[in-house]
Amino acid sequence: MTHLVIDPVTRIEGHLRVEAKVEDGKVVDAWSSSTMFRGIELILKGRDPRDAWVITQRICGVCTTVHAIASIRAVEDAIGAVPPPNARVLRNLVIASQCVQDHVVHFYHLHALDWVDVVSALSADPAGTSALAQSISDWHLSSQSYFASVKKRLKGFVDRGQLGPFGNAYWGHPAYKLPPEANLMAVAHYLEALDWQREFIKIHAVLGGKNPHLQSFLVGGMATPVDPNEQASLNLGTIAELRSLVAKARDFVKRVYIPDLLAVASFYKDWAGYGGGVGNYMVYGEYPENDGPDPELFLPAGIIRNRDLTKIEKVDPSKITEFVKHSWYDYPDEGDQGLHPSKGLTSPNYTGPKPPYERLDLDKKYSWLKSPRYDGEPMEVGPLSRMLVAYASGHQQVKELVDGVLAKLGVGAEALFSTLGRVAARGVETLLLANKLDHWVDALAQNMKSGDLRIHDNSKWDPSTWPADATGAGFHEAPRGALGHWVHIVDGVIANYQCVVPSTWNAGPRDGDEKRGPYEESLIGTPVADLEQPIELLRTLHSFDPCMACGVHVLDAEGKEVTRVRVV
Repeated sequence: MTHLVIDPVTRIEGHLRVEAKVEDGKVVDAWSSSTMFRGIELILKGRDPRDAWVITQRICGVCTTVHAIASIRAVEDAIGAVPPPNARVLRNLVIASQCVQDHVVHFYHLHALDWVDVVSALSADPAGTSALAQSISDWHLSSQSYFASVKKRLKGFVDRGQLGPFGNAYWGHPAYKLPPEANLMAVAHYLEALDWQREFIKIHAVLGGKNPHLQSFLVGGMATPVDPNEQASLNLGTIAELRSLVAKARDFVKRVYIPDLLAVASFYKDWAGYGGGVGNYMVYGEYPENDGPDPELFLPAGIIRNRDLTKIEKVDPSKITEFVKHSWYDYPDEGDQGLHPSKGLTSPNYTGPKPPYERLDLDKKYSWLKSPRYDGEPMEVGPLSRMLVAYASGHQQVKELVDGVLAKLGVGAEALFSTLGRVAARGVETLLLANKLDHWVDALAQNMKSGDLRIHDNSKWDPSTWPADATGAGFHEAPRGALGHWVHIVDGVIANYQCVVPSTWNAGPRDGDEKRGPYEESLIGTPVADLEQPIELLRTLHSFDPCMACGVHVLDAEGKEVTRVRVV
């Protein structure tokens, strides 16, 4: 038996350490450890709750909009503010475009290198790559000369020793299965996706002033004025620009991303049998389609247990608890009992080794992440959970897209509960939202036409109108999964604040009953061909799209550099 350590897991946001026991070439046990502390909750105490979204938005630079919207929804829930229709539509546009961009970036720039051998592309025949590309899509950049130029560009990087982030990867690993021509196509689209995402995310500059960290959110609505007759407002010219950006984005998703996903997945169908995880899935639901306290959601909420798609439970937030038995925090009763986030504590007490964490005591506390549970059970959150709940709920568009992907790959619905299923679900959701964005642009244009220009509910802005003691919760389906913020407001200031983020749900350690978290459970049974190059573990870990900065934040009072990460 071999004890394997990957520290740090890279091509993610933040610091993640994973340890695994490997026996007879397969993982038999695993531990997930986040090695940074997040102190945002402590920073928020005593502050004006109307400012919380600005601070929480800085939890992460990748999940740029998600904490803002969850925070605002939590405060609105506490004080009773109701955003008008234009604010709802603008928020949907902002968060959906974030999701589309995030998923494309993840597929090409964070996850593709687990499946694509970049160095192998140097031996590709550009004519063969052109034929392959044209067989799966009518994308205009598919000529032999185009792929020859990409190959020449790549060779130049290699010859000059400028592989950069590609320099330390596991090129030539026996787990790579794509032929050189497919690898060259993927490298070309990797580069194109860099230009695509930079162009598409201009939608955030239009609606929020900048990206990352938009400036237009506001408790009670949005801060961007809507007026077809004002140049300094969102107007008819803005509508035209939004439609153009959405159309270009959808074109790339349909003609490049989805064909690439299907092409790559066809060589790795065996990964439909790995990475299944805990088999429980939770979704808060997202994209309100109308106004009111209980709006219809474009993506439904729900709980799936034990991979049973015939039963969808309603989400009850009161059943959420967080455990710290294996986390570096203090709780009453030594952390054996979980706390609901509304009563949660952020009381750090580090008892582990000093960096570089050469050895963790895995029987005790080994992570800065807590262990969230729903009704006592670990839950996977993210694109796969959303697509499973929507599919099982009868969402027509999701069913058509999922069934189409399964048919093209020649696999059954059971393949969804896997590493490959997460990859496919992320692509399905991207296409779903890319198609939906036009709907919200049209809704904004129609409101302008009708003369409804409201963007903010001013009735609850003054703290004197708030209850002396108020609590609220805000939920959001971030690209990486179910995100919840809980706020307690006393006499107009924050008394307590807790965030339970997607990567805490997925990457958290064992709980009070020693149940593994989703990352840990998903690695069980994974084959490992080379203990020195455990690319198979990275495939499953990256399929979740880890964002550890959301779960933890590093603080160094002396401003010293703790570590520098330069590996892939």
